[in-house]
Amino acid sequence: MPQRKIIHIDMDAFYAAVEQRDNPELRGKAIAVGGSERRGVITTASYEARKYGIGSAMPGFKAKQLYDKIIFVKPRFQAYKEVSNQIRTIFHKYTDIIEPLSLDEAFLDVTENKINEPIATEVAKKIKQDVKSITDLTCSAGVSYCKFLAKIASDMNKPDGLTVIKPHQAEKFLETLPVKKFFGVGKVTAKKMHSMGIETGADLKRLSKVEISERFGKMGAYFYDIVRGIDNRPVKPDRIRKSLAVERTLEFNVDDYEDAENIMTKILEEFYRRLKKAQNYGRTITLKLKSADFKIITRSSSRNYFIRNEEEIKSIALKLLFENLDEVAPVRLIGLSASNLEKEQKEEEGQNGQMKLF
Repeated sequence: MPQRKIIHIDMDAFYAAVEQRDNPELRGKAIAVGGSERRGVITTASYEARKYGIGSAMPGFKAKQLYDKIIFVKPRFQAYKEVSNQIRTIFHKYTDIIEPLSLDEAFLDVTENKINEPIATEVAKKIKQDVKSITDLTCSAGVSYCKFLAKIASDMNKPDGLTVIKPHQAEKFLETLPVKKFFGVGKVTAKKMHSMGIETGADLKRLSKVEISERFGKMGAYFYDIVRGIDNRPVKPDRIRKSLAVERTLEFNVDDYEDAENIMTKILEEFYRRLKKAQNYGRTITLKLKSADFKIITRSSSRNYFIRNEEEIKSIALKLLFENLDEVAPVRLIGLSASNLEKEQKEEEGQNGQMKLF
């Protein structure tokens, strides 16, 4: 088998960048898409706003406290989707092995690609050029032999970055990388690692497989492999999922985001209670919406770890709702599910003693 070549493409401050592109008066200014001074959650902040600590999933009132000149911009769902479709079309020019993570990011397997370019970095450069030429927006690309490293690489030189991590560079790179930057290490796990004196990949690597499993449970095997640059997950365009779900048929049809957000908040409370009671968390969160004329859509967001944190689940759910409500509004049903469940992975773990992700 040839060495896999994977690219992770991530648009730069996507929604905010679209707004600044389409409205010259917003360029160079601190803006937040979504939210308001009183309520609502910010979905994307411009890089100018991020300098003040303003970011996605932050309440609008808090953003106002951090920078009182922040400009709140009403989201234009259709505009973002149109650009996302343009980007997907560009991806398909190079490969059909595409795993979308959201409207603005995706994994691409370009081991064998449509332009017969043997160097993945060159493919990434061409994709970046096409995105800029066609959408007048920038994206950042990470190139490596596995998804984990490609994902980390795309975030290293934002905006408009291109970072390559080659196989022979992986272990040294990971040894110097702070553990808080490991994809899959959240704030709670990072804090736990720091309390154990684990600050970098090199510190984590000193633990034996038994020690790391004792300290971090099922994620231990994942950490043991990943710090050594081992990640055999393929780019998967399609997945079959088992799930745990909560959904509500609404008394009245809803087409306003703030009303839908209030309903989602109640659904989230019940959803998290069920996950916690079952002690069965998933790697994928899926939103289900049914329109007044019974059209159904589902949209998902995945991680390479089981999502146990309630606030993270809330952030994912609200982002999915924000991105997709207008596609079927007014809606008569809203649902939320978790799939790629923890307890459904036991058979895979038993096959080779290693945790398979996704």
